This record gives sequence, C-alpha cells and structure tokens, in this order.
Amino acid sequence: MRTFDSLTEREALALAIALEEEDARIYGDFAEALRENYPEQAEKFAAIRQEEDGHRHRLLELYHNRFGDHVPLIRRQDVRGFVTRRPVWLVRPLGLKAVQRTAESMEVETRRFYEAAARRTTDTGIRQLLGDLAEEERHHAISAERIAQTPLSEAESDRQKRLFLLQVVQPGLAGLMDGSISTLAPLFAAAFATHQSSATFLVGLAASVGAGISMGFAEALSDDGSLTGRGHPFIRGLVCGLMTALGGLGHTLPYLIPNIKTATAVAVGVVLVELGVIAWVRHKFMDTPLASAVFQVVLGGILVFAAGVLIGSS
Repeated sequence: MRTFDSLTEREALALAIALEEEDARIYGDFAEALRENYPEQAEKFAAIRQEEDGHRHRLLELYHNRFGDHVPLIRRQDVRGFVTRRPVWLVRPLGLKAVQRTAESMEVETRRFYEAAARRTTDTGIRQLLGDLAEEERHHAISAERIAQTPLSEAESDRQKRLFLLQVVQPGLAGLMDGSISTLAPLFAAAFATHQSSATFLVGLAASVGAGISMGFAEALSDDGSLTGRGHPFIRGLVCGLMTALGGLGHTLPYLIPNIKTATAVAVGVVLVELGVIAWVRHKFMDTPLASAVFQVVLGGILVFAAGVLIGSS
C-alpha cells in the first residue's frame, strides 16, 4: 500500500476518479435496494448518484487535459488511510438509518481526501476543482441526512407496516402461540405427576428451550424471503425462537416458588395473561375479530392444559 503523501498529482487525480466511480455505484446500490420499500428516498439517492457521475466526468476531463488519455488503476484499498467498507450487496435488508450513516461516512471521507489533495497540489486548476468537489461532497452528506429524516409517504408507511407484519409480527406470534400453548401439557403433567416445584420447573425450562430452538430453525428454514418478502431468514428464526422460549418460560418461572399449589395457581394466572396477549395481537395485527381470537386461543389452551392435567394425574 502507498501513503497518501507519496502520490503524485496524476496519481491523486486517478484515485479521485476511482473514488467517484465507486461512490456512484454504491449510491446506485442504495437506490436499488430501497426502491421497493422506500421509492421516494430511492429516487433521491439515484439523483446523488448522477451527481457523483458528474464529478467523475469533470475529473476525467481535467485529467485528460493535464496528463492524457491513460488513467492508471489506483483504488482506495491501494492507499493507506481509507476506511474498509463492507460491500453493500452483502448487507440486506437496508434501512434508511443504515444508509444514512454509510453515506455520511462516505462523503466525509471523500471530502477530507479532496481537501488534503487540494492543499498538496500546485496546479491552480486542479486545486480549484478539488476544492469545489470537497464542498459538493459536504452537501451530499447533508442531503443523505435529510433523506433519512424525510417523512414517509402514505404508501411507504403502509409498505413498512406490511414488512413489519411479515418479518416480525407473524414469526413472533407463531412462536409465542407455540411456546405458550405447546409447553402447557408437559409442564402441568409434571406438576400433577411429581407434586414438586423444582422438578416441574426443570421440565418447563427444558420444554421452553427445546421448543424455542425447534421453532427457530423451522422458521428460518421455511423460506429465504426472496420470493415471499418475509425478510432475512436468520432474523425471522431468531424472533420466532425467542418468542417461543419466552412463551414457555412465562408460566414456567412461577415454579421457582417452593409450594407446588401456590406455584400452580400463579402459573395458571400467567397462562391466562399470555392467552389474552396472544388474542390481542391477533386482533390488532392480523385483523382477527377479538371474540373469535379469544375463543380460538382460549379453546386451544384449555385443551392442551386438560391434556397435561389428565396425563399427569393418571
């Protein structure tokens, strides 16, 4: 790698051309990645890409006038002092805040490069252009911040809600339902069979953790989100697995109480709260009528609870 101070004016201009080309392509990636969920913001990043292309053309014209047609391939990774960037295509999904932070760091880095290069050059024309580009890069950083702060349109807000429903609410609800209901049978079977809080707690803990792991993998492997738009499978699996474990641990923790009868009474109360929360979430986010949601959830909970009690008492 070369140090920045060792670059000649020709090499510094060649590096500036490469920087502008790379930045333009990154802004193009931003626009493409945001286009589906944030079309208005995507158009603004596409406009910044056009401006970066304009910078590159101005640099190429100046380079051609000073040094001829051949531009040596000098990239940012060939010079010390530049921050290593993670490729945009490896980062999905892209959020506005993440794009804003990346864009601001890009523009600050490029602006500082132009300012440093302008101080070193003795050519008046090169210094003027580099100074002008440094000022324009500063405005780009401000533009990126404003884009991220722009209120979403009604269509974009609806799309964002739909994504939140598909990527977070649905897998989380599936996990919470499975954890809250499926673990009832082994937990209360252990309570009525052993009459010991400690043994019941271990059974409930094992059932909750096991169900969380199972549901997490099942959700993550169900689809990769490329066609359904349900988001990254790892995130969905993590949400589903954590909510499954949480649903089971809610009525398992009361069995830390040594008295088995008291612990069971508290656990039953926790189950009722869990079922109420599930019914409310189904009504709030899944457009299920509240009465229907309560009936479905409570009926399922009662059947599983009864199965556990019958098995434990036999």
